[in-house]
Amino acid sequence: MSFLGKIFGKKEKESLDQGLQKTREGFLARMTKAIAGKSSVDEEVLDDLEEALVSADVGIDTTIEIISRIEKRVARDKYLNTSELKRILKQEIESILPPDTIGASFTEPLPFKPYIILVVGVNGVGKTTTIGKLAHNFKAAGKSVLLGAADTFRAAAVEQLTIWSERAGVSIIKHGMGADPGAVAFDTVQAGIARGSDLILIDTAGRLHNKSHLMEELSKITRVIKKIAPDGPHEVLLVLDGSTGQNAVEQAKHFASATPVTSLAITKLDGTAKGGVVLAISHQFKIPVKYIGVGEKMEDLLIFNKDEFVDSIFRLQD
Repeated sequence: MSFLGKIFGKKEKESLDQGLQKTREGFLARMTKAIAGKSSVDEEVLDDLEEALVSADVGIDTTIEIISRIEKRVARDKYLNTSELKRILKQEIESILPPDTIGASFTEPLPFKPYIILVVGVNGVGKTTTIGKLAHNFKAAGKSVLLGAADTFRAAAVEQLTIWSERAGVSIIKHGMGADPGAVAFDTVQAGIARGSDLILIDTAGRLHNKSHLMEELSKITRVIKKIAPDGPHEVLLVLDGSTGQNAVEQAKHFASATPVTSLAITKLDGTAKGGVVLAISHQFKIPVKYIGVGEKMEDLLIFNKDEFVDSIFRLQD
């Protein structure tokens, strides 16, 4: 178990298990069907397992790699029975995922002060909600947090972030609708430095005309941040809606090509059987998943731990 496993207590495990219930039930039902009446892992079992993985939105490329690895183990070990399949499948899924983000804990000291996170993602994925939950959890861990409402494209975005700032009990820097996002980012970082804030979370527009516009806008925000914090932003966090399955993969592709995304937050996993998309995205883009949203409560934004995530998908068979 990784370092992060040590911070996964009973409460976090329960939230994770509850949030992944639909994914787990759907996948395990298909997996059970795939191996029913079989004493060994043959081609038919692997075909059925492949279908189960794809149905859970693990994605074609990731599924092919997992199945290929299992095929090699079957060939190497000559005989592999179906009772061992679950254990080997868990191992192979864990092995293809990037390492957990070391030190990704709300309580761990941040590497810079202020630590500046630029939060990106399309409208409707839970971006503003994620920022609010991050603010709450970091504040609860004893850190001072400042929000920047740089999504000035929509008046509702500023209003929503203001509501979340009040819920979390943290300050917010905002201008009016249509204001220059770069100016908001500049004022936020400037205020954060002056106030001695530990963490700055900057919201960005979720609806832009095209990829070049997206790149231009985010590049501008980054440039103005660097004027007063040369090493910032320290993280570009992309928020994706897990319930959209492969659409989330397409969004990740769009943003990753437009801006240097360094971490991912995948939301709304509690309402979907498509939790396997977490595996698809993290494997395909080699960008660490840092947070997952598994419910409505403030505490339902969890630090992602690949061991715990995979264990939870298989939990009912333990």
